[in-house]
Amino acid sequence: MALLDWIKVYLKGFAMGAADAVPGVSGGTIALIAGIYDRLVGAIAALNLEDSVALLKNLLRPHDPAARKSALRSASGMDLPFLLILAVGVVSAALTAANVIEWAVGAHAGPTYAFFFGLIVASVIVLRGELSLGSAAGWAAAVTGFVLAFYVSGLSNGGIGSSPLILFFAGMIGISAMVLPGISGSLILLTLGQYETIITAVHDLTQAVFALTLDAAIAPFLSLAIFTIGALIGILSFARIVAWALANHRLQTMTFLVALMVGALRAPADRVMEATPEWTPFVTVVLLAWGILGAIAVLGLDAFTEEITY
Repeated sequence: MALLDWIKVYLKGFAMGAADAVPGVSGGTIALIAGIYDRLVGAIAALNLEDSVALLKNLLRPHDPAARKSALRSASGMDLPFLLILAVGVVSAALTAANVIEWAVGAHAGPTYAFFFGLIVASVIVLRGELSLGSAAGWAAAVTGFVLAFYVSGLSNGGIGSSPLILFFAGMIGISAMVLPGISGSLILLTLGQYETIITAVHDLTQAVFALTLDAAIAPFLSLAIFTIGALIGILSFARIVAWALANHRLQTMTFLVALMVGALRAPADRVMEATPEWTPFVTVVLLAWGILGAIAVLGLDAFTEEITY
């Protein structure tokens, strides 16, 4: 691929990262718009532990021509150059967006979570056609998804903490949203109560690096490292489970996921309530306006992608 093509891949990754940083907007949908969704899913599916270990062994022998040639073949076969450039775009956008969102949550928590609430409501509206309630299996999937998300959102609001184990599983589960157009990874983090933890860690690490205060960078770096390890393992395992479920039980899986989003509305709703001690007419109008703005953003994106097939 030419340099211009790699720049395009980076920009598409940047757009995905910016979307994934916001609960209710899916990076998978952006990949679909950008025309790289099939390639992304195919590249993720091509990743496996055996080939990765073989590639690593060859990379550790850079002076061996045969090892270099084998490494290039393996990297090309797994489409690693594409995934790496895309990942750089996603990460750089996520870093930028996380710092903006961290400020917004700190300075204007009510309007920010009202905006997120509107994003999620509109996402449910967009995906309502994926609900399948014509059978007992469909109803079981819907009830399970709603109850699970509603319950977990309540736990996260009560404070389940951000231990290394929780951060690990949050990364593992959240990454699965990358292969699901319409489902946001940040929404999963918000439901699990880890969204604020991650954006705060990104903000703190960025501040520490620019200030050259390495001691202050250790804690957020470790949190993000554990989260990233979970995400990498999730790519190699959990994302495949989701892909299998979609391939073999699509109706029930999508019904479960949409119901999950409905139940997850508890998370931003609780945070709006916490950040709004007094419900004056002016405050109510402001929060409604931000919620409507979030809904318009998703509905506009859906209108733009109406002719695109998932």
